[in-house]
Formats: sequence, C-alpha cells, structure tokens
Amino acid sequence: MKHLLLIGHDYLSAGPIEERFIARGYHVDRVQVVPPGRTDNPGVDFDFPDPRDYDAILVLGARWSVYSDQVASWVKPELELLQTADESGVPVFGICFGGQMLAQAHGGDVVASPAPEIGPHVVLGVPAVTGVWTQWHHDRFVPPAEATVVGVNAAAPQAFVLRRNLALQFHPEVDADSVRAWIEDGGAQDARDSGLDPDVLLDHIASLDEEIRVRAAALVNYFLDDVAAT
Repeated sequence: MKHLLLIGHDYLSAGPIEERFIARGYHVDRVQVVPPGRTDNPGVDFDFPDPRDYDAILVLGARWSVYSDQVASWVKPELELLQTADESGVPVFGICFGGQMLAQAHGGDVVASPAPEIGPHVVLGVPAVTGVWTQWHHDRFVPPAEATVVGVNAAAPQAFVLRRNLALQFHPEVDADSVRAWIEDGGAQDARDSGLDPDVLLDHIASLDEEIRVRAAALVNYFLDDVAAT
C-alpha cells in the first residue's frame, strides 16, 4: 500500500480529496501542526515526519499568512520538508496555504492579494482545474519562475505545476459542512467584509457539493496520473 502524508495546520478535513487518494490505494497518515486551542497563539514547535518515508504529500490550508511572524517557528521547517520532498522526487499536492508554501519553498513568493476571494469563484485552466471552486484567501502566490501555470482567474494565479508539485490557490477539499465550521470560527466576518451573507454563501456552496466531489476526484487523478507521474 502507498502512503500519503496529510499535513494540516489548523484543520485536518480533506473531504473528497482525501477520499480519492484512499480510493487510489493510499493509506493516510495525518499530522496537525497547531493543536486545537492554540489558534490564537500558533507559534508552536513541531517535529515534521521525514517526507522520504511517503509516496505523496498533501498540504492543507491555514488561517495564517506564510510570512506571518506568528507561525515562523514551524513554517521554516515545513518549507525545508517541501524542499526535501522535491529533491527526493516525492510528489506534493498543496491547497491554498499549502500551495503558497510550495511557491515560497521553490523560489516564488506569497503576497497580500489586492482582491481577496471568499466563496465560489470561476477558475480557468487545464480541464481538471477549470470550473467553479470555493475560495477563502487574503494572500496569493507568485509562482516560481520555472513553474507552469495551469489555472488562473482575474484575482490571482490559481494553480501551477513544478516538477512533481501541484499548487492550488482554491479549496477543492471543502464542502458546506467544513465551510460552516470556518464561518462559526470567525469566518462570518470574512464573508461580511466581502459583502456576502454567510447563510446565502453556505447555500451556494451546498448547491455545488455533489459536483465538487466528482471534480475533486478528477483533480486527484490529474495530480497522480499527470503531475506525479512525470
């Protein structure tokens, strides 16, 4: 059996993305960097596993900025993990903060976005990336110079491939239930700041859940069959 390392920062739910890895024969080892109750003081020390012990790595989102001093204690060793994975040929799938970490690790950058995205937004690119995806970000990545951008919209680059790494700015792993948890944990104000009614936003996301589950599976297939297979 193949082994997937799932790195969560303040949450571990990867929904249909994790489900598809399991369907493709992966056993999932989950680690959470910031324990519950420490989100207001997230500067923890964390010993990451050796990425070379895994066949693939999935890096999830986070409520913080990659460049925040609050999380510098674990961002640096996580960046080193991503660099080691790349050097060793271990494929990495990064979502939102995880995608930003991939950019930072490989010569790109992460900057505050002039157009934060909250809720469903259209992304254009390769077939596996194109469509409406849930977004929740105030930063955006600047892809490394050697990367191939495979997804964009007017607000930000949305996906890039670099060797065996796939970085996404959007959240293919979430559904209405997971977004409801974000809203209840301070995200309601994010929605209102973007001119959105949290209840209407949840209804919109819920209407996409079945479609997203199918497209998320196709996205994992793209990662495994096209990106990781190079």
